[in-house]
This record gives sequence, C-alpha cells and structure tokens, in this order.
Amino acid sequence: MDGYERRKRKKMEQIFSVSYQLFAKHGFQKVSVHEIAQQANVSAATIYNYFGTKEQLYSDMLMNWMDKQLEQYECIFHSELSFPQKTKEIMLLEVRNLSMLSAELPKVSSEITSIAYLMDRFNEQKAMPFFIKFVALGKHEGYIHQDQTEEMTMFYFTMFKNELSRYWEGSNDERIAGGMEQLLELFFYGLVGQKRT
Repeated sequence: MDGYERRKRKKMEQIFSVSYQLFAKHGFQKVSVHEIAQQANVSAATIYNYFGTKEQLYSDMLMNWMDKQLEQYECIFHSELSFPQKTKEIMLLEVRNLSMLSAELPKVSSEITSIAYLMDRFNEQKAMPFFIKFVALGKHEGYIHQDQTEEMTMFYFTMFKNELSRYWEGSNDERIAGGMEQLLELFFYGLVGQKRT
C-alpha cells in the first residue's frame, strides 16, 4: 500500500469512526454529511468522493463495523481459552452487537433498502464461514457431538443467542454475570446432561 492509499485508508477510518458515533447518538436522519466532515477533519467533498451519498457512507460504515466485530471473534477463536470460554466470549459480544444493531437499524433500514441485502451478504460470506469453523473446532475438541449437523448446530447457536439477547435487555450487569455460567452450562450440557471430562 503506497502513501496515498495509507492516507486515504486513515481518512476513511476517521470518517467511519465519527459517523458511527454520530449515527449511534443522533440517528441517521439527524446527522448531516457536513457535520461528519467537520468532526472528522475532512471536507464534505472528500466524503462525497469516497462514498457518493450519506446512505452509501452508512452502508460502508456498517460493513466496516461488522468486519471489526468479526476480527474480534477471530482473536477469541485463536486464543488459548477453552472452547466453552471462547463460546461465552463470542456469545457476549454477539449479544452486545445485536443490541446495538437492533437499536439503530430499524430507524435506518426503511431509508436504506440495501441494508438487509448487505447484512444477508455479510452473514453468508463472512459470518457463516466463521461459525462453521467454530462448530468444527467444538466437534474436534469433543464439546459438540459429531453427529450434529452444521444446520442444527447453527440453529441451536442462533436460538440460544437470540434468547440470551432478550435476557440481556431485561437484566443488569450483576444478574448477567451471575447467570452466564448457568446459561453456558445449559448451552453445552442441557438440563440433565453430563459435563465433558
């Protein structure tokens, strides 16, 4: 990457960071390109040159944010944590991310019709391959039964994650910390299952 590309990338990251903060705080409609440019220390023309429209900026910012979340998942995947601990960390991150997205996306998706398509594409091209790799690790380490299909395992993960998200919304940090170990035990061993030895 040459100097120009590095500078461009740095400016884009600055724009993504500022736009994320502003969109999260004020919502898509109330934030102008001029306001983003001012806080990112770039010209509005730079934003239009890079992204074309505010809608495209939002879409690109969202993809950039999701890529960064996936990078965090990859770091957890490659860490020295046990598979149950990796699962716990990834589930907690996923719940936080879902909470953030569910707070902001409904307000924006009606104005930006491509968001649902982008989310589907991200899930298909990036998130699903990661979780398939994660399930393979769980099977390899003996935490996920070999006979479980990827489809049913993913369904189970998704169901658990969605319910965990609902639990999270109605809880305080103390209740979450106290209940997480029990929830993780239920996740791996069910109501009457045996712990892996």
